[in-house]
Amino acid sequence: MSRTPKSRARRRRGGIILVGAVLVEAAGLWLRTRRIGGNVIVRCRDGHLFTTLWIPAASVKSLRLGWWRVQRCPVGRHWSLVTPVNPDTLTEDERRFAREHHDVPVP
Repeated sequence: MSRTPKSRARRRRGGIILVGAVLVEAAGLWLRTRRIGGNVIVRCRDGHLFTTLWIPAASVKSLRLGWWRVQRCPVGRHWSLVTPVNPDTLTEDERRFAREHHDVPVP
């Protein structure tokens, strides 16, 4: 079964858009945290700091809303919007606290 040139172009365009979106999120994460992904310190809306697994273009333990994610905060035990934090802007005590409070591990 052969595809028409139009459907191949549409599929290629969709792939390019997907790759572009992943690169934009990874670049934004790099600019904000100096990391491309992995265990990242985040802050919830109540100001709690904790560490979570952040994978660009994927949501394993959260609901994505653009740059933000809705996720369970292990510190305050509530659901909240979380955003990545640049560890360089935190004190050593804040970084230690965030490392000690990790969200639920991936099964």
